[in-house]
Amino acid sequence: MKWKKKGLIFCPNKENEWMDNSVLTPQPFLLNEETIRIYASFRDRLGVGRIGYIDLEAKNPSKIIKISKNPVLDIGRNGMFDDNGVILGDVLMVENKIYMYYVAFQLASKVKFLAFSGLAISNDFGESFQRLQEFPILDRSLEGLFGRCIHSVIYEGGIFKVWYSVIHGWEMINNIFYPSYYIKYIESKDGINFPLSGVDCIKCNSNEYRIGRPKIYRTEFGYEMYYTSDTFLKEYKSGYAISDDGVNWTRKDELFSLKKSNDGFDSQMLCYPTILKTKYATYMFYDGNGMGKDGFGYAELIEE
Repeated sequence: MKWKKKGLIFCPNKENEWMDNSVLTPQPFLLNEETIRIYASFRDRLGVGRIGYIDLEAKNPSKIIKISKNPVLDIGRNGMFDDNGVILGDVLMVENKIYMYYVAFQLASKVKFLAFSGLAISNDFGESFQRLQEFPILDRSLEGLFGRCIHSVIYEGGIFKVWYSVIHGWEMINNIFYPSYYIKYIESKDGINFPLSGVDCIKCNSNEYRIGRPKIYRTEFGYEMYYTSDTFLKEYKSGYAISDDGVNWTRKDELFSLKKSNDGFDSQMLCYPTILKTKYATYMFYDGNGMGKDGFGYAELIEE
Protein backbone atom coordinates (compact mmCIF):
# COMPACT_ATOMS: atom_id res chain seq x y z
CA MET A 1 0.00 0.00 0.00
CA LYS A 2 1.20 3.46 -0.90
CA TRP A 3 0.14 6.58 0.94
CA LYS A 4 0.39 10.15 -0.31
CA LYS A 5 0.78 12.81 2.36
CA LYS A 6 -1.76 15.61 2.18
CA GLY A 7 -0.42 17.78 5.00
CA LEU A 8 -1.27 19.26 8.38
CA ILE A 9 -4.94 19.56 9.34
CA PHE A 10 -4.91 21.28 12.72
CA CYS A 11 -2.63 22.29 15.57
CA PRO A 12 -4.20 23.93 18.63
CA ASN A 13 -2.76 27.26 19.71
CA LYS A 14 -4.40 28.34 22.96
CA GLU A 15 -7.93 28.31 21.49
CA ASN A 16 -9.29 28.10 25.03
CA GLU A 17 -8.35 26.83 28.48
CA TRP A 18 -8.89 23.14 27.76
CA MET A 19 -7.65 23.21 24.13
CA ASP A 20 -4.36 24.98 24.76
CA ASN A 21 -2.03 22.68 22.81
CA SER A 22 -1.52 19.23 21.22
CA VAL A 23 -3.77 16.77 19.41
CA LEU A 24 -3.27 13.38 21.05
CA THR A 25 -4.24 10.02 19.45
CA PRO A 26 -6.69 11.31 16.81
CA GLN A 27 -9.43 8.76 16.10
CA PRO A 28 -11.65 9.16 12.99
CA PHE A 29 -15.35 8.33 13.04
CA LEU A 30 -17.60 8.57 9.98
CA LEU A 31 -20.40 10.80 11.22
CA ASN A 32 -22.19 10.57 7.86
CA GLU A 33 -21.15 10.14 4.22
CA GLU A 34 -19.97 13.74 4.02
CA THR A 35 -18.46 14.29 7.48
CA ILE A 36 -15.48 12.78 9.27
CA ARG A 37 -15.37 13.45 12.99
CA ILE A 38 -11.93 13.28 14.57
CA TYR A 39 -12.12 12.59 18.28
CA ALA A 40 -8.88 13.49 20.04
CA SER A 41 -7.44 14.57 23.36
CA PHE A 42 -6.42 18.21 23.66
CA ARG A 43 -4.11 19.40 26.41
CA ASP A 44 -4.50 22.38 28.70
CA ARG A 45 -1.45 24.45 29.67
CA LEU A 46 -0.62 21.98 32.45
CA GLY A 47 -0.62 19.04 30.01
CA VAL A 48 -3.92 17.49 31.12
CA GLY A 49 -5.93 16.07 28.22
CA ARG A 50 -9.67 16.23 27.60
CA ILE A 51 -11.51 14.70 24.65
CA GLY A 52 -13.15 16.89 22.02
CA TYR A 53 -13.67 16.68 18.28
CA ILE A 54 -12.94 18.27 14.92
CA ASP A 55 -15.36 17.73 12.02
CA LEU A 56 -13.84 17.50 8.53
CA GLU A 57 -15.17 17.26 5.00
CA ALA A 58 -15.08 13.63 3.89
CA LYS A 59 -14.30 14.72 0.34
CA ASN A 60 -11.50 17.02 1.47
CA PRO A 61 -10.32 16.32 5.07
CA SER A 62 -8.06 19.36 5.03
CA LYS A 63 -11.22 21.49 5.34
CA ILE A 64 -12.43 21.91 8.91
CA ILE A 65 -16.20 22.24 9.36
CA LYS A 66 -16.47 22.52 13.12
CA ILE A 67 -14.41 22.33 16.32
CA SER A 68 -16.10 21.37 19.58
CA LYS A 69 -16.42 24.30 21.99
CA ASN A 70 -16.37 22.06 25.05
CA PRO A 71 -14.97 18.62 25.84
CA VAL A 72 -17.26 15.72 25.03
CA LEU A 73 -15.48 13.85 27.83
CA ASP A 74 -13.86 15.79 30.66
CA ILE A 75 -11.51 14.48 33.33
CA GLY A 76 -12.94 12.58 36.29
CA ARG A 77 -13.48 13.69 39.84
CA ASN A 78 -10.46 14.20 42.09
CA GLY A 79 -9.13 10.86 43.24
CA MET A 80 -10.69 8.90 40.38
CA PHE A 81 -8.61 6.86 37.91
CA ASP A 82 -9.17 9.48 35.19
CA ASP A 83 -8.58 12.68 37.14
CA ASN A 84 -5.38 13.69 35.34
CA GLY A 85 -6.20 13.29 31.67
CA VAL A 86 -7.95 11.09 29.11
CA ILE A 87 -6.96 10.05 25.58
CA LEU A 88 -8.74 8.07 22.87
CA GLY A 89 -8.84 4.34 22.69
CA ASP A 90 -11.54 3.62 20.12
CA VAL A 91 -14.99 4.80 19.05
CA LEU A 92 -17.65 2.52 17.54
CA MET A 93 -21.39 2.18 17.03
CA VAL A 94 -23.08 -0.45 19.19
CA GLU A 95 -26.76 -0.67 18.21
CA ASN A 96 -27.93 2.97 18.37
CA LYS A 97 -25.26 4.21 20.77
CA ILE A 98 -21.65 5.28 20.35
CA TYR A 99 -19.16 3.58 22.65
CA MET A 100 -15.97 5.51 23.44
CA TYR A 101 -13.19 3.47 24.99
CA TYR A 102 -10.60 5.74 26.55
CA VAL A 103 -7.30 5.54 28.40
CA ALA A 104 -7.15 7.54 31.61
CA PHE A 105 -4.23 8.82 33.64
CA GLN A 106 -3.75 9.22 37.36
CA LEU A 107 -0.64 10.64 38.98
CA ALA A 108 1.30 8.54 41.47
CA SER A 109 4.11 9.66 43.75
CA LYS A 110 6.68 6.94 42.96
CA VAL A 111 6.08 6.32 39.24
CA LYS A 112 5.25 8.75 36.44
CA PHE A 113 1.57 7.75 36.18
CA LEU A 114 -0.94 4.91 36.20
CA ALA A 115 -3.09 4.31 33.10
CA PHE A 116 -6.25 2.19 32.92
CA SER A 117 -9.23 2.02 30.57
CA GLY A 118 -12.74 3.41 30.84
CA LEU A 119 -15.90 3.42 28.77
CA ALA A 120 -18.19 6.38 28.02
CA ILE A 121 -21.40 6.16 26.00
CA SER A 122 -23.18 8.72 23.82
CA ASN A 123 -26.93 8.79 23.27
CA ASP A 124 -26.88 12.00 21.19
CA PHE A 125 -24.79 10.75 18.26
CA GLY A 126 -21.44 11.80 19.67
CA GLU A 127 -22.08 15.33 20.93
CA SER A 128 -21.54 14.26 24.54
CA PHE A 129 -20.49 11.13 26.41
CA GLN A 130 -21.36 9.87 29.86
CA ARG A 131 -19.13 7.55 31.84
CA LEU A 132 -20.49 4.07 32.31
CA GLN A 133 -18.85 4.01 35.73
CA GLU A 134 -16.23 5.87 37.76
CA PHE A 135 -13.83 2.95 37.94
CA PRO A 136 -11.94 1.22 35.11
CA ILE A 137 -13.44 -1.47 32.90
CA LEU A 138 -9.88 -2.70 32.32
CA ASP A 139 -8.18 -2.34 35.68
CA ARG A 140 -4.90 -3.32 37.27
CA SER A 141 -3.98 -7.00 37.12
CA LEU A 142 -0.82 -9.09 37.27
CA GLU A 143 -0.17 -8.68 33.52
CA GLY A 144 -0.34 -4.88 33.75
CA LEU A 145 0.35 -3.59 37.24
CA PHE A 146 0.85 -0.02 36.02
CA GLY A 147 -1.54 0.10 33.09
CA ARG A 148 -3.97 -1.80 30.84
CA CYS A 149 -4.85 0.47 27.94
CA ILE A 150 -7.54 -0.29 25.34
CA HIS A 151 -6.70 1.04 21.88
CA SER A 152 -8.71 -0.93 19.32
CA VAL A 153 -12.13 -2.60 19.50
CA ILE A 154 -14.01 -4.61 16.87
CA TYR A 155 -17.52 -5.85 17.58
CA GLU A 156 -17.78 -9.05 15.56
CA GLY A 157 -20.02 -12.09 15.86
CA GLY A 158 -21.48 -10.88 19.15
CA ILE A 159 -18.01 -10.55 20.70
CA PHE A 160 -16.04 -7.44 21.57
CA LYS A 161 -12.52 -8.12 20.29
CA VAL A 162 -10.04 -5.85 22.02
CA TRP A 163 -6.37 -5.08 21.44
CA TYR A 164 -4.63 -3.25 24.26
CA SER A 165 -1.28 -2.43 25.84
CA VAL A 166 -0.03 -3.57 29.23
CA ILE A 167 2.40 -1.41 31.18
CA HIS A 168 4.56 -3.88 33.09
CA GLY A 169 7.57 -1.79 34.12
CA TRP A 170 9.70 1.31 33.62
CA GLU A 171 12.91 2.14 31.76
CA MET A 172 15.32 4.92 32.70
CA ILE A 173 16.56 6.62 29.51
CA ASN A 174 18.50 9.91 29.62
CA ASN A 175 17.54 10.26 33.29
CA ILE A 176 13.82 10.04 32.49
CA PHE A 177 11.51 7.14 33.39
CA TYR A 178 9.44 5.80 30.47
CA PRO A 179 6.73 3.11 30.65
CA SER A 180 7.48 -0.33 29.19
CA TYR A 181 4.56 -2.02 27.43
CA TYR A 182 3.53 -4.41 24.70
CA ILE A 183 0.37 -5.48 22.84
CA LYS A 184 -2.17 -8.09 23.93
CA TYR A 185 -5.62 -9.33 22.88
CA ILE A 186 -8.71 -9.98 25.01
CA GLU A 187 -12.43 -10.66 24.46
CA SER A 188 -15.66 -9.65 26.16
CA LYS A 189 -19.29 -10.59 25.56
CA ASP A 190 -20.64 -7.22 26.67
CA GLY A 191 -17.69 -4.86 26.11
CA ILE A 192 -17.70 -4.02 29.81
CA ASN A 193 -16.49 -7.04 31.74
CA PHE A 194 -13.08 -8.47 30.89
CA PRO A 195 -10.83 -11.29 32.15
CA LEU A 196 -7.78 -10.44 34.25
CA SER A 197 -5.42 -11.44 31.46
CA GLY A 198 -5.31 -11.72 27.69
CA VAL A 199 -3.14 -13.28 25.00
CA ASP A 200 0.23 -11.89 23.94
CA CYS A 201 0.22 -10.45 20.41
CA ILE A 202 3.40 -8.45 19.79
CA LYS A 203 6.25 -7.96 22.24
CA CYS A 204 9.21 -5.62 21.92
CA ASN A 205 12.26 -6.66 19.98
CA SER A 206 15.77 -6.33 21.42
CA ASN A 207 16.17 -2.61 20.72
CA GLU A 208 12.67 -1.58 21.85
CA TYR A 209 11.20 -1.04 25.29
CA ARG A 210 7.62 -0.18 24.33
CA ILE A 211 5.21 -0.98 21.51
CA GLY A 212 1.57 0.03 21.61
CA ARG A 213 -1.42 2.02 20.38
CA PRO A 214 -2.48 -0.84 18.09
CA LYS A 215 -5.18 -0.03 15.52
CA ILE A 216 -6.66 -3.16 13.93
CA TYR A 217 -8.68 -3.54 10.74
CA ARG A 218 -10.38 -6.44 8.96
CA THR A 219 -8.94 -7.20 5.54
CA GLU A 220 -9.47 -9.78 2.80
CA PHE A 221 -6.64 -11.88 4.25
CA GLY A 222 -7.53 -11.51 7.93
CA TYR A 223 -6.39 -8.55 10.01
CA GLU A 224 -3.84 -5.76 9.78
CA MET A 225 -2.39 -3.68 12.60
CA TYR A 226 -0.79 -0.25 12.73
CA TYR A 227 1.13 0.62 15.89
CA THR A 228 3.81 2.86 17.36
CA SER A 229 7.03 1.71 19.02
CA ASP A 230 9.98 3.33 20.75
CA THR A 231 13.63 2.26 20.91
CA PHE A 232 16.25 2.70 23.62
CA LEU A 233 17.79 5.30 21.26
CA LYS A 234 14.43 7.18 21.39
CA GLU A 235 13.29 6.58 17.83
CA TYR A 236 9.51 6.84 18.18
CA LYS A 237 8.02 5.43 14.96
CA SER A 238 5.06 3.67 13.37
CA GLY A 239 4.92 0.05 12.25
CA TYR A 240 2.69 -2.54 10.60
CA ALA A 241 1.77 -6.19 11.15
CA ILE A 242 -0.57 -8.81 9.63
CA SER A 243 -2.51 -11.74 11.07
CA ASP A 244 -4.84 -14.50 9.95
CA ASP A 245 -6.77 -14.63 13.22
CA GLY A 246 -6.10 -11.33 15.01
CA VAL A 247 -4.07 -13.06 17.71
CA ASN A 248 -0.92 -14.38 16.04
CA TRP A 249 0.90 -11.55 14.31
CA THR A 250 3.81 -11.12 11.92
CA ARG A 251 5.58 -7.77 11.89
CA LYS A 252 6.00 -6.22 8.44
CA ASP A 253 7.40 -2.81 9.35
CA GLU A 254 9.04 -2.50 5.95
CA LEU A 255 5.56 -2.31 4.38
CA PHE A 256 4.69 0.86 6.27
CA SER A 257 5.53 3.33 3.52
CA LEU A 258 4.75 6.64 5.23
CA LYS A 259 7.96 8.30 6.44
CA LYS A 260 8.90 11.49 8.26
CA SER A 261 9.08 14.66 6.16
CA ASN A 262 12.21 16.72 5.67
CA ASP A 263 10.55 19.64 7.44
CA GLY A 264 7.22 20.63 8.93
CA PHE A 265 4.89 19.21 11.55
CA ASP A 266 5.94 15.57 10.95
CA SER A 267 9.67 16.02 10.34
CA GLN A 268 10.71 14.62 13.73
CA MET A 269 7.92 12.15 14.47
CA LEU A 270 5.09 10.32 12.70
CA CYS A 271 2.99 8.29 15.08
CA TYR A 272 -0.45 6.89 15.99
CA PRO A 273 -1.64 6.06 12.45
CA THR A 274 -5.31 5.18 12.08
CA ILE A 275 -7.38 4.43 8.96
CA LEU A 276 -10.82 5.47 7.72
CA LYS A 277 -12.46 4.41 4.46
CA THR A 278 -15.02 6.76 2.91
CA LYS A 279 -16.89 6.78 -0.41
CA TYR A 280 -14.36 9.30 -1.66
CA ALA A 281 -11.07 7.73 -0.57
CA THR A 282 -9.27 5.85 2.19
CA TYR A 283 -7.40 8.13 4.58
CA MET A 284 -4.72 7.70 7.22
CA PHE A 285 -4.72 10.21 10.05
CA TYR A 286 -1.64 10.52 12.22
CA ASP A 287 0.15 12.68 14.78
CA GLY A 288 3.27 14.68 14.11
CA ASN A 289 6.16 15.93 16.23
CA GLY A 290 5.95 15.68 20.00
CA MET A 291 3.20 13.02 19.85
CA GLY A 292 0.85 15.60 18.37
CA LYS A 293 2.20 18.77 19.95
CA ASP A 294 2.74 20.10 16.43
CA GLY A 295 -0.69 18.88 15.34
CA PHE A 296 -2.09 16.07 13.21
CA GLY A 297 -2.35 15.50 9.49
CA TYR A 298 -3.42 12.92 6.97
CA ALA A 299 -2.46 10.89 3.94
CA GLU A 300 -4.54 9.34 1.14
CA LEU A 301 -4.27 5.78 -0.13
CA ILE A 302 -3.06 5.68 -3.70
CA GLU A 303 -4.24 2.78 -5.86
CA GLU A 304 -1.38 0.99 -7.61
